[in-house]
Amino acid sequence: MAGARLKALVDRDRTLIRFLLAGVGGYAGWYVLYEAVLKPLTSLDEAVIASLVYGTRGIGEVLGAAMRIGDGTWPSEVGLVGHAGVTIGAPCDGVVLFALFTVFVVAFPGKGRHKVWFVPAGIALLYAVNLARVVALTFIQAHAPELLKFNHDYTFTVLVYGVVLALWYLYVTHPKFR
Repeated sequence: MAGARLKALVDRDRTLIRFLLAGVGGYAGWYVLYEAVLKPLTSLDEAVIASLVYGTRGIGEVLGAAMRIGDGTWPSEVGLVGHAGVTIGAPCDGVVLFALFTVFVVAFPGKGRHKVWFVPAGIALLYAVNLARVVALTFIQAHAPELLKFNHDYTFTVLVYGVVLALWYLYVTHPKFR
């Protein structure tokens, strides 16, 4: 009886089952690749973090602030001169979020030619949003440090994941991508 119901479900929702399996498989593959290869054997996180640090410094200077960054080849600290600043760690560099976004889009049924440009464009947008987040957190730390934790943990988490959901929604609902 249960076997017949499962077969009926698979027959009826073959596309959904394929998406779920591809999504879970894609995420599992990413996780293994990241933990076994990218994290221990490359400087991917360090490079993304350093780019966020340098980008934050550049934007801060354009806005007229005197900025400072941490030392080393791969700096992870950025702040306004005379203030503690913020430290960017791997959980906040956006790399895992880029992977989740990519896995979702690739796993979802649709034309490959659109995925080829939509994934990099989405990652670029997510990177830009994350950079804006780091800039904002750096200024919050300097001018209202008591608000830093709340904004880091809640405000910007909702904002960044809201952008991810908006991109996914666009991809899923726009007829051009099917």
